[in-house]
Amino acid sequence: MKKNSQIVIVEDDKDLCAGLCKALKDESRSIVSCGDLKSAREQIFLTTPSLILLDINLPDGNGLDLVKEIRNKKLSYPVILLSANDTDADVVKGLELGADDYVTKPFSLSVLRARVNTQLRKKEALTENEVISFDGFSFDFERMIFIAGGEEISLSKTEQRLLKLLVCNRGITISRDDLIDRLWTDGAEYVDENALSVAIKRLRDKLGAKDYIKTVYGLGYMWVKDNE
Repeated sequence: MKKNSQIVIVEDDKDLCAGLCKALKDESRSIVSCGDLKSAREQIFLTTPSLILLDINLPDGNGLDLVKEIRNKKLSYPVILLSANDTDADVVKGLELGADDYVTKPFSLSVLRARVNTQLRKKEALTENEVISFDGFSFDFERMIFIAGGEEISLSKTEQRLLKLLVCNRGITISRDDLIDRLWTDGAEYVDENALSVAIKRLRDKLGAKDYIKTVYGLGYMWVKDNE
């Protein structure tokens, strides 16, 4: 399982949410909890979660609306629904909208962990094996072959990780802090923030991607979707 994955738990029951956070957290992942749709939207659409654990019934709306929004934005984050016993119809609708799995309350934490781990492994395998091609770029992360403008480009390991984060989340702003946490995973206590600016500049220059890698001032960086 890849390091520094992030799970977003959207659950308004505070005791249950605390139990889920404790059960799912380990050294390879961080957990962010949200108690309503408003805070969940802010978290999900401004960062790059690895998986979303989503209660259907929330105080400010229906979790299924969030599933629809996520898929309408062409985001591929795995979504596991948390469902009460009497919401079978909602589960069916959620799966049809694009949710990946569901767990019915009350549930076993060991079963939930297994389902979460399964979805994370699937996501990781798909991402690693995918060749991403668009607008004259072709990025094969498994074989480390990177083409821009018909030429093969040599990238450092850090540049490869940075490129993967950006192109796998096209159209989404990734914060500087999130990028730093995901790029430098060697346990260093301090990383100079200038290192990220330097890595961004080198990647832009090597790929000729100054019109694609956008600085979102005060927030972070984005690979502009469809070069809009």
